[in-house]
Amino acid sequence: MERRDPTSTQAPHPHISVMLDEVLAALNLQAGEVYVDGTFGAGGYSEAILQAADCTLIALDRDPNVAPHVARLSQRFGAQFNFISGCFGDLSDLLEDNGIGKLDGLVLDLGVSSMQLDEAERGFSFMRDGPLDMRMSQDGISAADVVNEFDAADIAQILFVYGDERRSRAIARAIIERRDISPIIRTSELVDVITSVLGPHRGKGSHPATRTFQALRIFVNDELGELLNGLIAAENCLVPGGRLVVVTFHSLEDRLVKKFFTSRSGQGGQGSRHMPAVAEVAPSFTLLSRKGQVATDGEVAINPRSRSARMRGAVRTEAPAWPADNLLPRLNARTELRA
Repeated sequence: MERRDPTSTQAPHPHISVMLDEVLAALNLQAGEVYVDGTFGAGGYSEAILQAADCTLIALDRDPNVAPHVARLSQRFGAQFNFISGCFGDLSDLLEDNGIGKLDGLVLDLGVSSMQLDEAERGFSFMRDGPLDMRMSQDGISAADVVNEFDAADIAQILFVYGDERRSRAIARAIIERRDISPIIRTSELVDVITSVLGPHRGKGSHPATRTFQALRIFVNDELGELLNGLIAAENCLVPGGRLVVVTFHSLEDRLVKKFFTSRSGQGGQGSRHMPAVAEVAPSFTLLSRKGQVATDGEVAINPRSRSARMRGAVRTEAPAWPADNLLPRLNARTELRA
């Protein structure tokens, strides 16, 4: 999926799939096999996979606005390309509902796409005035619901946990004061609140609204919950030898993926000596590399959006899937705050 710098005021660039060559190599594409692109977006990975091997590709996306790209690939590749509307966190159920068996490979490219950032009406970008929405699937609670209905403590926790915003409490208090005057329903209105606390953007470094917008987007779309569910589903759906490749764009995502791969590959250590002994579990994955792979200097020069990307991959073993466990931070579900 292409990533665009939300601070950029330039016209949208053509779609560029991040770390495409590295992703294709990690998947080890083979003719006759079945692959899933769990984050279809504009179809960059899907198209490249179908061009590289005589295989079957299943694409997933919860954003209804991907329809034109789905139509384009359907016309070009026919029965080799199949699209299912839904979240990759529901992978197991989606495959079962559509009569699809085990997979030979799965790629997840996380975060928000340029397609979403470029559409002001989606409310993802603080550089484009629009409704304060941020919902990828365009249903459920919106960012406006959070800032206008949640209390200050919950808003601050969201900004701190999902955005690593050090001034989260001050921003939350400012949000409450502003919404007491009138509801915050536009992205520009929220930017005004944030800059009243942090100051205006001075042209260097990230925009002061970056962390708040990131935090709200992750929370509204339950991105970490979807990621964890998707990783667990992949463990259950991949054949032995099947490959899981994940491209992340910020530390929360990468930390979760790294922890999952580390534990499932048996690299997680033995835990505290004060804890009761537990039965050894056979690794369900072997790592393609112990360290995440980053984009080359050449790619970053051509596509600056790739500078924060990190790719991790692993190969499914013949061992049974591990019991599902919780790898998320303490604030791990929207329902925790909505209860």
